[in-house]
Amino acid sequence: MKNSTMWGIRAGIDDAAKDIFLNKKRIAIGWPKMGDLSQLQANREHFKQWYSQAYSDAKKGSIPVSAGVLFRFVHEIKLGDIFIFPTRADRLVYIGQVEGEYEYAPEISKRYPNQRQIKWLGSYPRTTFTQGALYEIGSAMTLFQVRNYAEEFIAVVEGKSVPIPTGEDESIPFVIEDIKQTTNDFIIKTLSQELKGHPFAEFIAHLLEKIGYHTRVSPPGPDRGIDIIAHKDELGFEPPIIKIQVKSSDSNIGRPEVSQLFGSIGEKEFGLFVALNGFTTEATRFAASKTNLRLIDGDDLIDLILSYYEKLDSRYKGILPLKQVYIPEALPDQDN
Repeated sequence: MKNSTMWGIRAGIDDAAKDIFLNKKRIAIGWPKMGDLSQLQANREHFKQWYSQAYSDAKKGSIPVSAGVLFRFVHEIKLGDIFIFPTRADRLVYIGQVEGEYEYAPEISKRYPNQRQIKWLGSYPRTTFTQGALYEIGSAMTLFQVRNYAEEFIAVVEGKSVPIPTGEDESIPFVIEDIKQTTNDFIIKTLSQELKGHPFAEFIAHLLEKIGYHTRVSPPGPDRGIDIIAHKDELGFEPPIIKIQVKSSDSNIGRPEVSQLFGSIGEKEFGLFVALNGFTTEATRFAASKTNLRLIDGDDLIDLILSYYEKLDSRYKGILPLKQVYIPEALPDQDN
């Protein structure tokens, strides 16, 4: 088992899926419009081409992901590989071993026709495993490889005890950090793809308004380095006036661009540079030497978005769909 690849799989929660997995002892995935996958050429490009034809309404970004799942299911899974199948209803983790090659079996299930036979080695309560192991098999993907906690799952099957901490689970801080990083990556990637250019300036202005500022956004086109004017009073006559430049590019912003913004700031005005990616060391040092100039990089922007997310208009919530959840809190180190 230690030399076998370990996979995790998510299936539908309906009775049909449970019957296939647990009663008929098969692991199965859907995408019935693809037909018999064994008839496709054994390369990812052909799978992607076929998928884009079968599901012509699929989003462009989802095509390589879904086609990749189908390719792995047919060509990368081997006899003897281990599968982890967590269920929600009974809160059990089923662990099994692949016993059959790929089969196209619409006679067993039209909804989940792509199948492999499996021998279930056991089912275990979720409380058997560390939080880190549970988080790894909680992937949103239909099919994924289990790497970080594979040895823990094997130990359980072999009847070896897995040390579950009586105090804080040591894997919790890593789980928390992983969740945060996943959220941050999602926000930055979405803003970069969906609000590039002038729409990004409009979003920043909207965010500033939710913080409590009045804003004016420069029209698209040459703006002499100023994208937004922000102020506290409604008419914009009373200081302080904040001149803002925003950049949604993937590269770090250097000192010349930051210096240019600073050159546009009057004696009693303030400057703010918002860069989705970040700033070079030279740009950061330059801004640190100026009392009326501040830089906001991607991490700072994420903190602001999360702080004022509930106040954002539905349009931006639709672009950035986030859900508030509770996660375990890592306790401070008691030895210090």
